[in-house]
This record gives sequence, C-alpha cells and structure tokens, in this order.
Amino acid sequence: MVSSDPTYDELAEEYGGNGRGQRARSASRGVPQDQAAEESVLGAILAEAGVYERLAGMLEPDDFMDPRHRAIFAAVLAVFERYEAIDQITIAAQLSTEGRLQEAGGQAYLNQLVYELPATVGAEHYARLVQRASTYRDMIRAAGEIGELAYQADPNVGESLTHAVELLYGIRGADRRQDFRLLQDLLTDVLSDGSEADAGVHGPIRTGFMDLDALLNDGMHASDLVVLAARPSVGKSALALSMARAAALEREQPVPVAIFSLEMSAEQIAGRLVSAESGVGQSRLRQGRHSEEEEVKISQAIGLLSRAEIHIDDTAGQTLAEMRAKSRNLHTRLQEQSHRRGNSGGGLGLIIVDHIQLVHGFSRAQSDTNRVSEISLISRTLKEIARELQIPILALSQLSRAVERRHPPVPQLSDLRESGSIEQDADVVIFIYREDMYDRDEYQDDLVTDASHSGQHEVAQLLVAKHRHGAVGRVDVRFVPTVAKFEDFYAQAEHGVGEF
Repeated sequence: MVSSDPTYDELAEEYGGNGRGQRARSASRGVPQDQAAEESVLGAILAEAGVYERLAGMLEPDDFMDPRHRAIFAAVLAVFERYEAIDQITIAAQLSTEGRLQEAGGQAYLNQLVYELPATVGAEHYARLVQRASTYRDMIRAAGEIGELAYQADPNVGESLTHAVELLYGIRGADRRQDFRLLQDLLTDVLSDGSEADAGVHGPIRTGFMDLDALLNDGMHASDLVVLAARPSVGKSALALSMARAAALEREQPVPVAIFSLEMSAEQIAGRLVSAESGVGQSRLRQGRHSEEEEVKISQAIGLLSRAEIHIDDTAGQTLAEMRAKSRNLHTRLQEQSHRRGNSGGGLGLIIVDHIQLVHGFSRAQSDTNRVSEISLISRTLKEIARELQIPILALSQLSRAVERRHPPVPQLSDLRESGSIEQDADVVIFIYREDMYDRDEYQDDLVTDASHSGQHEVAQLLVAKHRHGAVGRVDVRFVPTVAKFEDFYAQAEHGVGEF
C-alpha cells in the first residue's frame, strides 16, 4: 500500500536542514515516514463509525506526511465538529466544499483507502506509527533550524541558544495522548501514602515551619506550584531561603534544592544564609567586624551549610527555555549520581524562582510583548516543569500597590501583580503580612511583648490564601530583621549551629 506519489521527493527535500548539503544527505537516507500506517489509519476512520473518537487527541493534520492525507484528516476534523457521520461521502463533500477534493486524490482515492484497509481493529497501532514518524520529522526540522542559527553566527549567542532550546521543546512527544483512567486503578496509589506515584521521590518537602507544614498537609508536594507573594522588602527572599535551608538540611531526608536568583547574586545568597544561620548581622558579616565569639558562630554556620546541597544560578534575566533546560539537566545529573551510589530515585527535591516578574518569556528580545500574557506563560510553564520533574516549585511574586491603599493592608489574591493566571496556575498561594511595616495595633504589641527575645524580632503572618488540596489559614512566625530570618513563632529545638 505504499504510495508512489511524486510529491515525496519534494517532501524529503523539505526536512533537510541548513541548505548546505544537509538536504541531499537527509533525502538519500529517507525521511521518517510510514505511508502504509497513514493510509491504514485514514481507511479505518472512513470505514467504521466511532474509530475517530478512539483516536481523538492522538493525531493532527500535520502529523501526516502525504499532503493528500493531511487534507483528508483536516476534513475529518471539520465533519466531526459538525456532529456528522464520517465516511467517504461526507469527507468527499467537505473536501469538495473546500476546493481540495482533487488535491486529496479524488473520490477514487477515498474509496481505495477503505477497500484496501487491512483491519479497523489496529487503528490505534497505526496512529502511533504515524505519530512516531511525525515526531522524528519534527526533530529533523528542528535540527536544520538550529544549524541555520549556528551558520548565522549572531553576536548574541545567548539568544541563539535560547531559540535552539525553544525549538527542541516545541517538539511534541510521541506519547502525547492522555486518556481516561479508571478510578479503581488509582485507588491503590491514594492508599500507598509516600509512594513515588503519590508523593514524588522525596515525599513532601518541609518548609521549616511546623504550623505551615501542618496546614499544607506535611509540606510542599510533588508537582505543586507554590507562589509566595508580598510587597518589596517584606521578606520574600528571606522566607524562601529559610525554606531552602530547611529542605536541604532536613533531619530525616535532606533534598537537593535549586535556586534561580534573578535579583541577588550567588554570593549575596550565601552571605544571607550564613548570617541567618550564625545570627551575625549581614552588615557586620560583610565588613568583617565581628568578635571572636561571632567568628566561632560563623565558622560553625559555614560548616553546617556546607552539608546543604543547594545549587544557585544567578544569571540575570533568564528565559523560560533556559530555566527549563537547566532544571532538567540538573535533575537528570542528580538522578544519575544517586543511581551510581546504589540509591533509587534521587534528583532535585525543590526549585525556587526569585522572582516571577524578572523572568523573561521564550525570548529577551520581545520588548513589546504583552506583559500580562507573558506572566501567564511563565506561571503555566513553571507548573508544567513541576509536573514534568515531579517536584514542587516555589515561585516568588510581587504584589501590586493596591494592597497599600487598603486598610488594613492585608494581601488578597487580586493583588497578585500583572496576571490573574498566577492565581489560577498555583496550587498554593502564600502571602507575607508584616504589620510592623504599617501601623502597629494593640494585638501586635501584645504578641511582641509575649514573645521571647522581645524587641529583637517582629511578628509576621503567613497567609495561605489558596490551597488546592486542603485548607487555607494563617500562621504566625517571627522575623528577625538584623539577620533577615524567619523562624517558628515559638522556638523549636532543631539541629543547627549549636549542635554542629
């Protein structure tokens, strides 16, 4: 059933690549295709009612290499959308209406597809073969375009690399279809608490705050996009670093953490972590003005933090494609290291992005891009990365100025800056509210008076405003401004500098 249609030589040329001999080499090898599978899947759709419904979502017109088949499948989609029966007659009528009947081989070719069909029961198998060949052709096309980028030798190599990564991630995988799953097949996973399928390789990632972990059902879970939002200088980065420290030094199961810092340098992050761990103020730490006692604390803090597997990327203005590629690369590398040590699973446990508003879409050059649309793309892609790697992502976000015009200035979901899609894509949204930054009331004064180390810290509230898998609520924590550190409101014994 393999067609001898002369357009195949032209199509083989299309998938070559860079125009410098690549096309001829690709054509001589033969472009990935399965003409028989294309004919069989179309014949099955035309011959038997309900076959297209079985294949829904598996194929698109561009998955067919033969132009006749692309036209026929596009007509199938049009007829299906009108709730009409799909057969040779209705498809021929649709093609005739579009003026494409002869392009598709005419009525005779439609009849041939049906009469020479081997069997309709194998339609799903034929569709997968068509799908696989299409994916390989996409890979060839992307490779050719990447070759063109290299030959152009643009002075901005970073932009070229970003575009190359975008081309690769634009290829849809061969197994692209998600179908219904029977409830009874899922119940075992629900009961097997802590399994890889349910909780990810590492299980829930603890935040370091007992009440917050309890509210979040033991911590941040695999595939979750957790958004931490506040106005500037309220402490988003400090709280994120506290969570990174807690995850990387967790007593029972420490996990690797990746931090994309688009605002602070890696050295600044390291300094903040040492300051928070040692209790020595950042200004004294930078200037080297500390006592012998503080010197000991700093040394102990550095010794403890050296155990933490925290990977920091401080490249400014990163694009989504770069972040996705780096995350996957690091995740795979850590998994391979874990397997070499004889451990199962492995990989990243948590990714932190500081912060969403500084991330670019798939290109830094698109200065005229609608920023609301770009933020929507960013939040959606971060959620996809979390699902792909099966780990939580903690994304920091700014709040709009509207919160400061409210009394009291307690953040709300509508305050999320530039896009409501952040609220939509996030599984958990946490706000930081520090009343000490505004007018203090009697309630705040009472809390500060009752707390230990009165006068050395301020009370902050973590407001869980959205929780897709559980309850919302408020958690009181302490903020120590001299070292930019958040900690449980009532101090809990934990391993730290004093136990190093």
